Amino acid sequence: MTSQELAKRIRRHVVTMTSAGKSSHVASGLSMADIVAVLYAGAMNVRAGEPHWDGRDRFILSKGHAGAAVYAALAESGFFPAAKLASHCQDGSDLSGHVSHKGNPGVEVSTGSLGHGLSLGAGMAYSARLRQARHRVFVVMSDGECDEGTVWEAVLFAGHHALDRLIAIVDYNKIQSLASVESTLRLEPFADKWRAFGWAVREADGHDHGALAAAVADNGTDGSPLCVLAHTTKGRGVSFMENSVLWHYRSAQGKELEAALAELETDE
Repeated sequence: MTSQELAKRIRRHVVTMTSAGKSSHVASGLSMADIVAVLYAGAMNVRAGEPHWDGRDRFILSKGHAGAAVYAALAESGFFPAAKLASHCQDGSDLSGHVSHKGNPGVEVSTGSLGHGLSLGAGMAYSARLRQARHRVFVVMSDGECDEGTVWEAVLFAGHHALDRLIAIVDYNKIQSLASVESTLRLEPFADKWRAFGWAVREADGHDHGALAAAVADNGTDGSPLCVLAHTTKGRGVSFMENSVLWHYRSAQGKELEAALAELETDE
């Protein structure tokens, strides 16, 4: 399966799963679908049949509220049956709204409390350094969580220790829970901030699969951790969800669901 086809399937699943469970964050999942698809379609070294293989690359979804997209990617990649996705956010399900490792092969850690995923990733990368392991650690973050001080503590730590097997990918869609990132707490000059902490930075169109694959293919950062600022559109793929704060905390129901799925059935 190509990364483009995987992204389309992820988007359809995200819309359907959040609707069935009457949960939130559909636009957050749509925003990062291309990032997740590129990683699971080949950029990361993982084995669905051996989810605990020691040589695997580690993946952490720091923006854990968008877990539906990761569950969908794992199911489509063979980590567990796609039929399980129908239980998302249902009573008693392993597929909680914020991504959970419990009962879900391929999920390294449960996340959802924003601002902590990069700290986990930095710790994993540092541990790998001590063990002379060569796997990489990927952390997908939201832009809004970069308001958190713990993020910048991890950025400082990783830069100081030159953790060049650590890759942070920021889903930079410019909208957070209740307003734009710019009006909530300005991040710019964003790339310069990461560089000042000792990171290499690459910027890419977060919906261009070739650009994303190139950005994460080889660190080539001369001993520095890598930050990829992926410029994305919140709600990508469903016109009435795009660039709208409204769809952070609601899901599509009835005619909205029909309209969203109809759009996602068409080729982009």
